Amino acid sequence: MAIIHRTTLKPTKLELLTSWLPTRPWYAGGGEPRLEKSGGFRLDDPEGEVGIEFMVTTDVSGPEPVSYFVPLTYRGAPLDGAEHALVGTAEHGVLGPRWAYDGCHDPVLVAQLWALVEGRARAQAQSLTDTEDREVTRSCTGPGLTATEDRALVADDAEGTRLTATDGTTLRLHRALRPAPQATALLPEGATGHIGGAWQLPDGPRVHGLFAALYAGGRD
Repeated sequence: MAIIHRTTLKPTKLELLTSWLPTRPWYAGGGEPRLEKSGGFRLDDPEGEVGIEFMVTTDVSGPEPVSYFVPLTYRGAPLDGAEHALVGTAEHGVLGPRWAYDGCHDPVLVAQLWALVEGRARAQAQSLTDTEDREVTRSCTGPGLTATEDRALVADDAEGTRLTATDGTTLRLHRALRPAPQATALLPEGATGHIGGAWQLPDGPRVHGLFAALYAGGRD
């Protein structure tokens, strides 16, 4: 169970993301973003060592706000071989130095994300300890994975991020989000599962959308 500490983080998560987001191929802005926290959820690390957060942050620098889905992990020491995935470092008021990573490259997050889409893990509230987030939806109508995996081939493009397991099963993360009446309304043809959720638009309504779509081996 992740414990949420009411403390400081310097620099803040949004400050770290302000410099990192424009380096991503799926970033839709034309310059430095101006970010606001819009929502998200967490997953528990079974070992209790790694913080796992799925943040939704909205860039309000352009004529229209754009919300992004950003999986992050927080570690008390550097992750070997993941220098390319480092978002930044920060000082946590309780836990001390923390290394923040693009969670798609962190095996702990990847394993728990597979578990979430298959119904083996439950989404937790972003800012509350031991509280399930009931706005997060998931489905898996196909066979899922042939075995529990903690690593995947990661590929970023203008559309988002693909996590591909060894058997070809692919989870495509939608990074720039689109609001919809419900997440499944945006589910592409051929998808065998999904993860969806809700977030708050700046000065606007609370909306729902598709965070990720699952495809059986070789279908994406």
